[in-house]
Formats: sequence, structure tokens, C-alpha cells
Amino acid sequence: MGIRSKIKSKIKEGAFSEMLSEARWMYTYVRRFRMIILIHILLGVAGTAMGLLSSLAMRRLIDVVTGYQTGAVWSAAAYMAGMMLGSLFMQAIASRIAAVINIRVQNDIQAEVYDRMLHTDWQSLEKFRSGDLINRLNGDVSTVSGGVTSILPGFVSGVVQFLGALIIILCYDHVMALIALIAAPVYVLSSRALIKRMREYNKRMKEVGSQAMSFHEDSFRNLTEIKSFGIMNGFTDRMHKMQNTYREALLDYNKFSVVTSLVMGVIGMLISAGCFGWGVYRLWTNAISFGTMTMFLQLTNMLRSSFSTLVGLVPSAISIATSAGRIMAVIELPEEPGARERIDTPDECGVELRNVSFSYDENEPVLHNVSLTVKPGEFAALMGASGEGKTTIVRLMLGLIRPDVGEAILLTDKGEIPLSAATRAAFAYVPQGNTVLAGTIADNLRMVKPDATDEEISEALRLACADKFVSRLPKGIYSETGEGGRGFSEGQSQRIAVARALLQKAPILILDEVTSALDEETEMKLLMNIRNSGFVRTCLLISHRPAALGICEKRYMLEGLELVEVKR
Repeated sequence: MGIRSKIKSKIKEGAFSEMLSEARWMYTYVRRFRMIILIHILLGVAGTAMGLLSSLAMRRLIDVVTGYQTGAVWSAAAYMAGMMLGSLFMQAIASRIAAVINIRVQNDIQAEVYDRMLHTDWQSLEKFRSGDLINRLNGDVSTVSGGVTSILPGFVSGVVQFLGALIIILCYDHVMALIALIAAPVYVLSSRALIKRMREYNKRMKEVGSQAMSFHEDSFRNLTEIKSFGIMNGFTDRMHKMQNTYREALLDYNKFSVVTSLVMGVIGMLISAGCFGWGVYRLWTNAISFGTMTMFLQLTNMLRSSFSTLVGLVPSAISIATSAGRIMAVIELPEEPGARERIDTPDECGVELRNVSFSYDENEPVLHNVSLTVKPGEFAALMGASGEGKTTIVRLMLGLIRPDVGEAILLTDKGEIPLSAATRAAFAYVPQGNTVLAGTIADNLRMVKPDATDEEISEALRLACADKFVSRLPKGIYSETGEGGRGFSEGQSQRIAVARALLQKAPILILDEVTSALDEETEMKLLMNIRNSGFVRTCLLISHRPAALGICEKRYMLEGLELVEVKR
């Protein structure tokens, strides 16, 4: 098969198209920082040029010392030292600029990727494990930012060094240049095999790394449960299996790399020996001076080194492109409808589902022809067995998912508005489980209202029946909370989460089994506080507990795929 046919075949397979897409995406950041990258390139080129000139200065110095050429020794030595120091100085500045570019690009990409993740369609993003997303946000972004910083400047400097060394050698000895170039075809041919294998290995290693990060995150998040069930050894065994998978992938790639490096090293050694032998012969026949011989040795090493560097950019570029592809797989997911919008919600709002059907999987429907109405000012209860679809109804209300059939509507005095991410500001939601984050109690509450005063926070805690235990803490509302609410009981964490929702003062409050860990007296007091607070005008309570049902005008029961209203 000819070269053109092979290229067409690769294009059809999508390999080149995929890599070009990744390169175009990275170029947007190169273009954004083009001036500082250009300065970095120019400094690198200047350092490389001074390195080449230092080899000429070394030749002159040696020839003057050996009497082959006349001239002042000290001036030749000063010139050579100046070029060497200049090269080091330029490299130091270029290294500093590279660090500046790298952190700026990394921060920019990371911030944009994080923002896109937060605004991505919830259902699309749920396909990724949290550890995998963290790995892409940190590891892959770091790889890409390093690539934006190093690939183009490294390529330009490598080309300048290669061409400069080759031109100087050609000016003095055509045969020497030919011997030094013998390795070029070998490197090119080997890089073709390297490209395909490297891309495969990079994808495999990154996938295994993401799986390991997800496993670690899950295990530490659920450390209490793991200890409680006494299954630490089982998780340790799973850790060993994951390590073995990673070790096998790494050693397989390492074997390939070692063999490739050995072959290239032997070829490079033979080329160097050839250049050295030819130089010795020319020196023996008095065709060249000791200075020229030294220059040849230095330049041939530069030539071989620069070519190796250029070839070495290929696997680096593949690793960077692989990371770019992993990032693009997330940021190219669709955004939520209304993700960048926010409607002005009136104080009085209700919510309605009209003949809604929904399924996460086409073959497994969750809701069928469901209708529910909670008018402004009403309190309604939603009941049903676990797994019946109560959480799905909440997700519909919050605009995280959209009905397959039917309508999900926000009821306002200005008319009806389809539920979406833009209407989410109308809701304050307290989910099941522990949603207290690491920080202080005040930090947790100010998440929903950054400008809240201490008095407002204290009032929200009072309404949530959390003021007494918070006031007994050494630092009150500025007491630290551990990750996942560590340091607080489940009931205390629930009340802090309720206080946060109350502080938000949204027109509609959704409480999902948030009084499950409270005693009846505290539960009743909390619910009555909510009812009489003036903060909450409309409320949906997901609960089976009598106190919750007692304050609700409406009750709905999920039975299978359908929702029925239970008459009082």
C-alpha cells in the first residue's frame, strides 16, 4: 500500500482527525499566550545560538593554544566563556518564563474545565466517576498546560540546534555531516511504531489511573462503613489487584521503551564512533586541527542530541494529545438548558408536573404519566418505597433532568415557566445524607448567601433547632466541621443543612427525609419553625413520619411508576 493510500486510510479511521481536533483545541491557549510564548521561543533560540557559537569559540581557543592559529589566548577564552555564560543565562530566563506560562495556562484551563463541568448536563456527567473527573481536572490539565508551555519552544529550539550544527559541520567537512545524519532515517522509522504504541499505552495508563483515583476516593469517603463492616482486608485486596493492573501496564510499556532506547542508543554510539573515527583520521592526515576535531565532536553530539529531542517530542505530544482528548470528552458534553441564566423568581411560587413520564434507560421507565401540583403557599408530602422514583421527581423539579413526556412547570403570579437550570434559584433543597462540607459552620451556611451576617446565620440555626448545640461549641458558628460533617452526629448535620436552606430564603423548600435522625419533639419543633418562619412559603416534604405528614395539606404516594394523591 502506498503512502497516500495509508494516509487516506488513517483519515478514514479517524486517527488524524482526532489528533487534529485535539491540536486545534490546545492552539486556542497557545494563541491566548502567544506573546509570552514567543519571548520564550526567542530566548530558547538565543541560548541555542550561543551554544553553537561557543563550539566555534572553543575551536579557536584550542587552535590558538596549540599554535595552529595566531591570536590572543585571553580574548579567545573570554569570547568562549561569554558565549557559554550567555547560553546558560538565556536558558535560565527561558526556564523562568516557562514556569510563569505553565501556571497561568494551567490555571486558565483548569478554571474553564471546572466551570464547564459544573454547568454540564447532569445526566451526561453522571456517566463519569468523580475520581475520573478529578484526574482529568488535575492530571490531564497539568499535562496539557505543560505541553502548551514546552512543545512549540522545544520544537523550535531543537530545529535551530539541529540545522545550526549541521550547517557548521557542512562548512568544514561534508563527510562528517553525512555520517552524523545516518541516524535520521532510523529515528524516523522507529518513531512511526512508537506513535501508535504510545497512544495506546497513554490511554490505558490514564484509564487505570482514573480507576485507582475513583477507588481511593470512594474508600476514604466511606471509611466509617468499611471499618464498621470489618471489610478492610477486602478493600486492601482490591487495592492490590488495581496495583497489579497498573504494574502490568507500566512494565509492559517500560519493556517497549527500554528496548527502543537500547536500539537507538547503540545506533547513536555507532554514529558517534564513526564521527570520532573520521575525525581522528582527518586529524592524523593533518587535514584538520585539534580545535576543529574538538568542535566536530561537540557539534555531532549536539546534532544527535537535537534530533533525539525532536523525535522525543513525538511521544510527549501523543501524551499531551491523549490528555487533551480526555478533557475534551468532558467539556464537549452538552450544557444544561438555562445553565448560564437565572430568572428573577417572585416570593410566591409553586411547582407542577403534568402527565410526566421519564426513564434513565429506554428499557426501564421510572415514572409514567405522573401529575403533581404544589401551589404557592402549600405544604405537600411525597411518600413511596425506596427506589420508587421520589428522587427522580426532585431532579425534575430542580431541572437536573427533563421529562421524556409531559411538562414540568414553575407556577408564578407572572405565568408558567418551564423548569430548567434557570429556575433552580426558586428552590432550596436539602437532600438525604450528610451534605456538610469541610470548613466552619458559618462557611457552610454562607455557601448560599455569601453576604449573610452572623445574626442571620444564628437565626437560621435557631429555626433549624441547631442553635443550642452550636452555641456550646468553643467557637460557635466559626467552629470547624470535618469533611462530610465529621465531628457532628447525623441529626446535627441534618439541622445545619436545613439552616443553610432556610438562609437561602428561596420560595420553595424541598426536604428529603431530613428529620429521619431527629427525635419526635425536635422534629415537630423544627417543622413548625419552618412553617411559621416566613422564609418558606411552599414546601415539599419527602417523608413517612407522622409529624411531617401532619403539617401538609396534600399527600402524594408513589406506587410503582404512578403517583396518586392520598386524601386526608
